[in-house]
Amino acid sequence: MKALLIDDERLARSELRRLLAAFPDLQIVGEAANAKQAREQLAALKPSLIFLDVQMPGETGMELLESLEAPVPHVIFTTAYDEFAVKAFELNALDYLLKPVDPPRLAAAIDKLRAKLAGASAETHADRLAARERLAAEDKVFVREGDRCWFVEVKSIRLLESEGNYTRVHFDTAQPQLFRSLNAMEERLDPKFFFRANRRQIINLAWIDKIEPWFSGGLLVYLKGGAKIELSRRQAQEFREKMSL
Repeated sequence: MKALLIDDERLARSELRRLLAAFPDLQIVGEAANAKQAREQLAALKPSLIFLDVQMPGETGMELLESLEAPVPHVIFTTAYDEFAVKAFELNALDYLLKPVDPPRLAAAIDKLRAKLAGASAETHADRLAARERLAAEDKVFVREGDRCWFVEVKSIRLLESEGNYTRVHFDTAQPQLFRSLNAMEERLDPKFFFRANRRQIINLAWIDKIEPWFSGGLLVYLKGGAKIELSRRQAQEFREKMSL
């Protein structure tokens, strides 16, 4: 695995390099002190993994990651601030390590990456076909209800709700009802971005505003736009595992 270290602090990069020496299957191919250098290194070195600081002068690590075009390397954030964790996982980060980096937590993050890569290698042909049929976040879909039509980016859909054999789709200020079941809609959505919150609702993880504990070990998820979604204890546990909480 080729890794790139992105951090504006030289001592932080040196310490991380020292810790990563314990992983012989990981090769550090370069370092960057800011977003501009990082883009140059990413283009030249094609790393499969980046260790990314959040707070950097100028462009932050979050802004850098949001601006990268696919394919994006796996990302492990390394930062002194814990308030960006939810945003990091919205951006599909593999892990979020607080400085000073704890060696066991670093080892767990590397193990998570190994498992992810092994799972990708073992993916069946049928799985790959299914993934190709899924809608990417940047894809646009045609939505029609009666005489009204929309051409909608998948990432702008914040919530889908089951209404029998129909599905109510929430985006912008519109809430059209489609003659398609929620289960059928779920098959087309990428599980990296959409989560089946309960039997009736699917949420877009990027639209989560805040999360609160709820009854009997569940969670109450607030979406940007005002919707409140209840997760049962079982779904809350699956959500925590998915988001590495």
